[in-house]
Order: sequence, then C-alpha cells, then structure tokens
Amino acid sequence: MKTLKFGLLTAVLAMISLGANAQNWGCSDAERESILEDVAVYQSSMKLYKESKDVRYLEEAHPHWKVVVEKCPKQSKNLYINGEKIIKGLVAKETDEAKKQALIADIKWMHDKRIEAYPADAADIMAKKAKDIDVLEKDAGLKECYETYAEAVKLGGDQLDAAYIYQYFMATVRYVKAGYAEPTLVVDNYDIASDLLEQEVIACYADTVNPDTVRANAIRECIGNVEAVFSPYATCDQLVEIYSQKFAATPDNVDLLKKITNIMMKKNCTEEKLFFDATEKLYSLEPSPTTALRMGLMSISKKMYGDAVKYLNDAVKGLTERKDRYKAYIYLGHAHMFNGSMGAARNAYNEAARIDASKGEPYICIAQLYMKFHGVASSDGIGGRSAYWAAADQAARAKNIDGSPETVAAANKIIGQCAAAYPKKADAFMVDLIDGHSFTVPGLGVVTTVRTR
Repeated sequence: MKTLKFGLLTAVLAMISLGANAQNWGCSDAERESILEDVAVYQSSMKLYKESKDVRYLEEAHPHWKVVVEKCPKQSKNLYINGEKIIKGLVAKETDEAKKQALIADIKWMHDKRIEAYPADAADIMAKKAKDIDVLEKDAGLKECYETYAEAVKLGGDQLDAAYIYQYFMATVRYVKAGYAEPTLVVDNYDIASDLLEQEVIACYADTVNPDTVRANAIRECIGNVEAVFSPYATCDQLVEIYSQKFAATPDNVDLLKKITNIMMKKNCTEEKLFFDATEKLYSLEPSPTTALRMGLMSISKKMYGDAVKYLNDAVKGLTERKDRYKAYIYLGHAHMFNGSMGAARNAYNEAARIDASKGEPYICIAQLYMKFHGVASSDGIGGRSAYWAAADQAARAKNIDGSPETVAAANKIIGQCAAAYPKKADAFMVDLIDGHSFTVPGLGVVTTVRTR
C-alpha cells in the first residue's frame, strides 16, 4: 500500500497551513496547527482510496479523520461526506460485531458534531442520522431511528426532502407495529407527513412561469405511497374507534378536537357522528375561520347547503394559510353547486385554482359542474350537449396540470363520460356544427371545440 513520502507530506502540510489562516475551522489557531498532519494524512488516504478502492486506505484515514472532526468540526463540509464513506466502507467489511458497533457509534457521533458545527442545517442532518441508523442497525435501531426522525421533523420538517418525510412515516408505522406506541401515533404522524408533503408540492409551483412539475409529480408519488401505507389505519370505523373514547374522556380538549376534525376531513369521514359532535364542540369552544371551515363541511354532510355557504364565506374571509383557503373555496364551490348556484360554484372553484396552481382538483370540479348543469346550454340546438365539450376541456386541463394518479384517473373518467354524451355527427351537422370548429357554449360563456361521436 502506498504511503505519503516525507517530501509530499511536508508540501501538503505547508499548503494546509497557508490556507488555514483564511478559514474558520471551528477551532482555535493552536488546535488548527495541532491537526495539520492529521488533515494531510486523512485527505491523502481518501485520495488514494478514490484511485484504488482499497479499503485499507479507509482504515488509515479513520483515526486521523476522527481527530479533525473532534478538534476542528468546521474544517470542511467534505469532512462529513468523507466520514460517511469511511465508516460505511469499514462497516461493510467488518466481521467483528463489537468493532462494527463502535463504527456505527462513530457515524452517530459524526452527525452530532456536524449539528454542533452547522446548527442551521440541524433538521436535515438529523434526518441523515436517522436514515443511517435505519440502514446500519435495521430493526435493532428502530426505536432510535424513529425518535431521531421525529426530532428532525420537530426541528424543521418544512426543510426536509420529501424522501425523508416518507421515511419518517414508514418508521412511525414500524415503531407502532413493534409495540413502542399506540396506533394513534400513526394517525397523528400521517397528519404531519401529509401536510409537509403537500407544502412541498405547492412550493414546486412558486415559479408560476416555470413550475418544477417533475419534482411535484415525484412528491405526489411519495404522497401516494404514504396514503397506501396509511390505508389500513384509515377507515372511518377505525378512526371512530381510535378517537371516540378520547373524545368522551376530554370533550373540551381543543387540541384533540382539532386533531379529530382535521384527520376525519382528510379521510372523507365527514358523515360520521363523531365528526359532527367534535366539529360543533370545537366551534362552540373556539369560533374562528378554521372552525368555520369545519362547520361548513359538516353542514354539507348534513345537506344544509345554505348554512354551509354562510360558514364557508366566513371562513374564506379570515383564513390566512394557503392550504386552508384552498380547501375552503373547494368546499364553498360544493355548497353552491348543491344549492343550485352554478355561477357562484364556478367562481369558488376558480378561486381555489388561483390559490394553488399545483392542483387539478378545481378543474375536475368545474368539469363535473358543467356536466351537472349542462341544461343551461340548451339553446345550443343539441340539447345542451355542448356543455360536455367544455367539461372535457376542464378535465384535460386538470391532468395536464396535476399528474397525480387520482387526478389523472378522475379526468380520464370524465373525458370518457363526456365523449359518450357528445352529439351524433348528423345531429350536429343539422345545426351547422362541424368537428374541430370553435364554439361558444351558451349559458356557460366558454369557448370550446365541436366534437361528435
């Protein structure tokens, strides 16, 4: 195995010494001077490892690397990138269990030192630590892995990559299955994870001119995976079973009421008595735009559409969070639609689309609205069937914007239903309507394209 010759070592030391004065290594000048030889040996060993892939160079680098991390933890961010290579490379070849555990302890220690050196990156580093614990210790490290992910989310869940949020939720499920916590933790952490992932999708559309749709669709895939894992815990019956006793025991617990109503809204369990009871209790204890939103949804579930419009109008006036305003306008659109007000419903759905450009849902809703109220276009000479052209346009727009499986499936279903309702070619021809020509749908006032079957 190659080793550093004296002349080369002297040259490397001189270069490091000259550069050290211009850097903040997170240590005193005396400490910097004391580790220059360690830096030189560790860096040269890593260079030789890169060239040869000989694990013996990692063994040579390891003790010198530890000295640098211990004394000057901000020497370079590469210190931590190389640290992972060193330790994981050594773990992979180590057959002695005690030595392997010592190496795993080193990588945890390294992450802790990195957090001390770069506290602004604490959440991301903590998530990296959790992932390493999971990969290196597997089930034996499950408890520590979950708790570390939970700490990362607590420190800054909105700073974490979607993959870490997904792994956090997966660790939650395994943690509960292992008997470390009650199933309610899965429900609680689903609520956290799904919100964080939705925020990441929204962030992909911050640039309205060039939205990052590739990343958005990747995150939507992550959301779909979370939903699939959560589904065994998410039936309405299970949610009622989980929360009924807690609600009965502490009916005035506002935090619990928020949790119950929020998760039941997310999982479309708004027909359940528990949702009604918890929503009304929450509104009585804490009337606010947020609780008005929940009252509006409850009123829709009870087919009290006039009340729903009232509550949801109150909600949209006071809500500030974008995701809440988006939901409120979607529900307001539903309330107006069921109340027979097509124009008001379309206005509400369009407002939801304006608030969150990443969603195809508002356009799906408008498509369904046009299908439901196709009679308003009856003066088109083909029995209002031109409304189905406009509906198909909205469905196509939805799946072009939002590539999530749910949106694409809903859009394709609507497009198929609309195609079946298009006029026959002969019937359209009788009123001078020809395939491919532009047409303004009466009653809707939208421009579309003639299509026949």
